[in-house]
Amino acid sequence: MSTLTGTRHLVRLILRRDRVLLPLWVLVLAVLPMSYATSFFELFPTAAERAAYAAGTARNPSIVALLGPVYGESVGALTAQRGGFLLVIIALASLLTVIRHTRTEEEAGRRELLGGTVLGRYAGLTAALLVTYAADLLLGLLTAAGLVATGLPAAGSLAYGLAGALVGVVFATVGGLAAQLTETAGGARGIAIAVLGAAFALRLAGDAAEREWLSWLSPLGWGPRIRAYEGDRWWVLALPVALSALLAAVAYPLSVRRDLGAGLLPPRLGPATAGESLAGPFGLAWRLHRGQILWWSVGFGLLGLILGGAAKAAGSSVEGNPQLEQIMTRIGGASGLAEAYLGATLSLAGLAAAGYGIQAALRMRSEETDGRAEPLLATGVTRTRWLLSHVLFALVGPAVVLAVTGFATGLTYGISVHDVPGELPRMVGAALAQLPAAWVLAGLAVLLYGLLPRLAGVAWAVLAVCVLLGQLGAVLELSQWLLDLSPFTHTPQVLADHWHATPLWLLTAVALLLATTGLTAFRRRDLPTT
Repeated sequence: MSTLTGTRHLVRLILRRDRVLLPLWVLVLAVLPMSYATSFFELFPTAAERAAYAAGTARNPSIVALLGPVYGESVGALTAQRGGFLLVIIALASLLTVIRHTRTEEEAGRRELLGGTVLGRYAGLTAALLVTYAADLLLGLLTAAGLVATGLPAAGSLAYGLAGALVGVVFATVGGLAAQLTETAGGARGIAIAVLGAAFALRLAGDAAEREWLSWLSPLGWGPRIRAYEGDRWWVLALPVALSALLAAVAYPLSVRRDLGAGLLPPRLGPATAGESLAGPFGLAWRLHRGQILWWSVGFGLLGLILGGAAKAAGSSVEGNPQLEQIMTRIGGASGLAEAYLGATLSLAGLAAAGYGIQAALRMRSEETDGRAEPLLATGVTRTRWLLSHVLFALVGPAVVLAVTGFATGLTYGISVHDVPGELPRMVGAALAQLPAAWVLAGLAVLLYGLLPRLAGVAWAVLAVCVLLGQLGAVLELSQWLLDLSPFTHTPQVLADHWHATPLWLLTAVALLLATTGLTAFRRRDLPTT
């Protein structure tokens, strides 16, 4: 029997299981660069306007730290820089996909079941990597095709698309290696995300401080240095290919030197008896969710510091472009271009917080399918208390994340305009204004879990639609009724001079109705439902 026997069948199984989620993140991430290019064509029609924008961007260390350097004044160069943070998202999606189909499968016991058939020892890891590699490459090609369709040069578009694809390949392999090191999927995700965070920190430090050598140490720094549309340095693509091969050469031997279900790193043993905090379902839910709340808060706090520091310069960079001033003011309110920029970026933070709410709500589904919910519900714990313990964090988690984002943004922006006491509460309020819309999507996830648990993952598709409507709605001039399908369309711009709180109360009522309906449906259906 070959070491790869059964790989083809596992690939088909992965594609079957990810038939919704995989195409979803590929299509969303492929469309966003095209929207950036279309916007730049419309907002900066002349070379002088593009040059002024590029110069203002290059002078701002906060923008460079978040997005990366800009290497030219063409629409292509500006698009490549604007899509710099997408490399982080591609890397995150890739490593999570690999871990889901390797370590998560072992932890759930499904890998052992498959191992009892005719299956080669390298088949599981190979299938997960092949599917993720293929998704990354498809993403790169779709991105390139979309950019060419907007009018950008084909060579630069392909260079940009392949840069993102190969960053995904690198971190997919990082996920495969991390899956060999620990016996839990959470531990593998923690290791892989820590590597991603270190890579982002290196790139950020190198670009913000203009220390090129630091950025060259990070795989996230290689993408911008291909210089798509400004020279197209194809040789840089060899770096992620070589690193991926090296990581795979380490991961494969480790995958067969450990016991099935075990990791190379010894597990940290907990106390022999549970503390009082684990006496009820809410204490257990806190134990399960606290790590996510902590790391999301840290990440969004750092993001808020960068966004707040860039706000003043972002407002200055569009002065002199009447069309862009009008659009930015419409997006963020009439109280100034900097506030318009902050309103737009905080709305994106709201979308991300909705992602946290969906993730927290769907934790119930994984607890059920992994067989951990049924033993709890066989005790005195009622279904209502168990579900509410998780719903609580699906509602509180986004609030914490957005509050931290608003606080960090208000702090750095207040320092830049010398008005911390005035700007801090304004930015916290503007961030929390996104909360009811995020709650609507979390409530939808609860509804789907309680009513149609197999379709609970559709909540991610709804979030993707909201992202596309927000990013492409104005560019494509979509009808207002279509834009109104997104709850974020109804979020008032509280940084504007005049706004009304009525939409916030209505969105909150919708979220509560969805969650309550989901709870009622969950109490009436069988457990587990497959």
